Amino acid sequence: MSGRTRLTLASWGATLMAAGALLPLVKPATWIFTAAFVLALVSGVGMLARRVPLARPLTLLAQTVTVLLALTLFFAREQAFLWLVPGPQALTHAAELFQAGAEDVGRYAIPAPDTEGIRLMLVGGVVAIGLLVDALAVTFRKAAPAGLPLLALYSVAAGLSGGGAGWLWFLLAASGYLLLLLAEGRDRLSQWGRVFGGAQRSGRPGSAVAAGGGPAFAPARTGRRIGVVAMGIALVVPFALPGFSGGLFGGGNGEGGAGAGKGGTISAVNPLVSLQNNLRQPEDREVLRYRTNARDTSGMYLRLVALDQFDGTSWKSSVRPIEDVPKQLPWPDGLSQSVKITEVTSNFVASDAYEQKWLPMPYPAGRVDIDGRWRYEPAGRMLVGDDKQTTSGARYQVASLDVQPTAAQLADAGPAPEKLRREYTKVPTTLPADVRETALSVTKGARNDYERAVKLQDWFAQDGGFRYDVDVESGTGVQAISRFLKDKEGFCIHFSFSMAAMARALGIPARVAVGFMPGTTQTDGSVSVGIRDAHAWPELYFEGAGWTRFEPTPSRGSTPSYTRETTPSGSATGPAQPQATASAQPSAAPSASASCTPQERRLGDCGPDEAVAGASTDGSGPDPLTVTLLSLAVVLVLALPFLPLFWRTRIRARRLGSGSDTLAIWEEINDTAWDYGVEPSDSLTPRKCAERIVHLGELRGEPAEAVHRVASAVEEVLYAPRPQPVEGLASSASLVRSGFHAAADRRTRLRALLAPRSATRLRWTWSSRWTTTRTRWETARTRATSRLRRSPREAN
Repeated sequence: MSGRTRLTLASWGATLMAAGALLPLVKPATWIFTAAFVLALVSGVGMLARRVPLARPLTLLAQTVTVLLALTLFFAREQAFLWLVPGPQALTHAAELFQAGAEDVGRYAIPAPDTEGIRLMLVGGVVAIGLLVDALAVTFRKAAPAGLPLLALYSVAAGLSGGGAGWLWFLLAASGYLLLLLAEGRDRLSQWGRVFGGAQRSGRPGSAVAAGGGPAFAPARTGRRIGVVAMGIALVVPFALPGFSGGLFGGGNGEGGAGAGKGGTISAVNPLVSLQNNLRQPEDREVLRYRTNARDTSGMYLRLVALDQFDGTSWKSSVRPIEDVPKQLPWPDGLSQSVKITEVTSNFVASDAYEQKWLPMPYPAGRVDIDGRWRYEPAGRMLVGDDKQTTSGARYQVASLDVQPTAAQLADAGPAPEKLRREYTKVPTTLPADVRETALSVTKGARNDYERAVKLQDWFAQDGGFRYDVDVESGTGVQAISRFLKDKEGFCIHFSFSMAAMARALGIPARVAVGFMPGTTQTDGSVSVGIRDAHAWPELYFEGAGWTRFEPTPSRGSTPSYTRETTPSGSATGPAQPQATASAQPSAAPSASASCTPQERRLGDCGPDEAVAGASTDGSGPDPLTVTLLSLAVVLVLALPFLPLFWRTRIRARRLGSGSDTLAIWEEINDTAWDYGVEPSDSLTPRKCAERIVHLGELRGEPAEAVHRVASAVEEVLYAPRPQPVEGLASSASLVRSGFHAAADRRTRLRALLAPRSATRLRWTWSSRWTTTRTRWETARTRATSRLRRSPREAN
């Protein structure tokens, strides 16, 4: 196997090993196979291009084109020409997927679902890093700088997981980088042997000696030193990153989910895929408990958030302004006074382990009494936590409206307002024709929107042969709807999304609500809501009734009475005002009665809790120490590529500043030549070395004379009994540097400035000092051990 082939394989392996830190963030992690395949294609194209050989920029261009074609094949083949060649439609589709993926990252809890958007971001990001690593390590033969993109890849994973990427993934990423360095070192050794550093060779037997000493090292050993530095930064940066709360940037418990064990939080931050994760939990854990004066809780769904935008890739909430929570919430849009309404009052207590930025409430709420930093979003009638406010341990009271329209009222509903209709009947142009055709077929014969909605609900829940299965992978795009209509198996996300999309296709305003089913009534009269009660359902708008719940998911929830064939009749289920029953209303003052159970006290039925009333939350900003550490880490990472430039500038100023140190100035000329591509040699005399520098550096005129003048001064210092000082040597060194700069091309000039080759001496110096320190420590330890051994004998 050739050196380049070995280096190419090492680059491919190092990238995938660093990408391993991303695996715990998304499940299933099958995206890694796609990334490995595309990266293998890119590496193979690079090998062929370098074997031709093509110029380095052309090699990089060929690999970039390969990446573009491969990503088009995997993510936009239906919009591309011949499934491979991207056009405007393919690029637009890819941009939409990327945007959806970025939104999913902020929405979903860890582990996030393998949605198309997230998959594109992961595969594209890993392949981009792999392309950069391959270009640096193989095409440009600079494996050490390739550690920076690998470090960036690992740091992103560690940051997203709150610094908890895990030692296993760190060791895997670090091993990949060291493997890359060793492959590069072996390749360099096989071609060039040991890299020599001019006159600086003290401290090692058999090496030449001059001022400043430092041993020579093989590239592999040098690479290990760089690896230690990079791994140190990789350890510091994740710990300096501040933790993010909510969504994929959730707290420190990585998996985060419910049922992970005692002390874990119930991860219900994400309104979509946490739904599926929560339904799969082996243990149903309580998220909140409430008491209510409603006589029938079967329709008391607790709503978190409304998803009102469907762009063909996912359902999401519109970005709308929020405001302070009013004492009395506005009257619900479209709700008429002619519809029977019962006011219901409920007291809620959320579990300490339930951390959610949306507040679960019956819909529509009319008044909410809650402490903390909460804001109100009017269009969706949602309460959203502000400044890290969550539902953890929250105690609140909600006065809501139990809206009970009749089938006749819904059937006679007038047209929706034009502005609302335009917004909530939007469907993407990419919506497959079979979705609209199926909606028309199912609702054939319906005389109005109400009958169409009921037919859709019944078709999903009863007549269409659908099967409820929580293990079906969730999808939110138009293709997922088509697959669902064909396979006829899924869970509440599929049913609600599909019915809402089909309702919009029929011109009925629709959106999707995400929250919890009513829960289970307990023996003490309270109602317990568990993590498995997580649910999604469609809401359709009817003028006069407003946003109205439907239940298309079979075996889940309750079918609304206004959608049944025979609507029950009778008097109102409750008075217009909340009943002051003990089960619904808290006492005005604390109760010291022995009959007040701990559960009732927790639910607020024994009066205000002084401990809770007096508690306050901290609304302060980020920790100053965290901000300082993060800033230092960022500065360190940004400054790392410029360390050779800083060191070289400092060394040049120190050498030339002395003025009379001939050997130091001669060393500066050798390093200047090295920076511009003329490697130093220990085996030549100063005069021969000067001839070599002039010849290989293509120096002419005054720069060439300056090299010979300094070489003569060096010979006099080394061999003359009484060397005479020579003036102007520092100016000669500057003249030599100007000559090299004038003779070099732009690329060589930039390399000499930003990444000078002579900076290798810095690593030699560090290693020499480390060796000296270690030797002294070993000597001191040996002496101490010898003394301890002699002491007992002397005592005897």
